[in-house]
Amino acid sequence: MQNSGLAYMIAKRINQLQAMKAAATTWKERRARINTISPGVIVTPLAYDEFAAAGEGYQKMIDSSAAERTGTSDEIAEAGAFLLGKHAGFITGTDLLIDGGVIAAIRTGMYSLGE
Repeated sequence: MQNSGLAYMIAKRINQLQAMKAAATTWKERRARINTISPGVIVTPLAYDEFAAAGEGYQKMIDSSAAERTGTSDEIAEAGAFLLGKHAGFITGTDLLIDGGVIAAIRTGMYSLGE
């Protein structure tokens, strides 16, 4: 069984990470720090629409994560504020994964995409 959505998601993620790494070195002359944030399932108005369409799949993913809950936009904003602040001055060329442990669950086999 083919899953074009999964293929798209993986290709998009790889492109995002490669672009971020390239930008981190390209912008060094201007002393810019380039980082990305990869949020997991975050409660937003759009998320409610997605839950209505595929709620069971999302719930399985959430239940398999270490946090066993969705994230909030405030949590993502706090992470962004940290990365922009003086305490993150040595952080560049990295991706901050904020997903409550979903990727860890996938990597350890506790959850499989497409379940």
